[in-house]
Amino acid sequence: MDELHMKRLLSTLKCALCGKHYKLQELQVLGHRDDLWFLNVHCVSCGSRGMMAVVIKESNAYQVVTDLLPSERDKFINTAVIGGDDLLDIHQFFKDFDGDFNSLFLKK
Repeated sequence: MDELHMKRLLSTLKCALCGKHYKLQELQVLGHRDDLWFLNVHCVSCGSRGMMAVVIKESNAYQVVTDLLPSERDKFINTAVIGGDDLLDIHQFFKDFDGDFNSLFLKK
């Protein structure tokens, strides 16, 4: 993880004294070793200063959450991606659609 990414992540934290979010310029990375980062913080809202030691574990792993069965997933995994033209076609269809789903699905 680079320094800017770390600062952006930590700017979501709030000052323990006043509760305001830190801004990027209020966070100074002192250094890091592996997953352990050391930072000086200065809250311009209340003037407090401090030091943080933060452990950030990076992971490339992710978990897919789905209610699809494996056979359903396999069916859709290799289908074409929906593109801009597809969205325009759907937009045009619904623009002209009268709302009668019965006649739409009963057509042969």
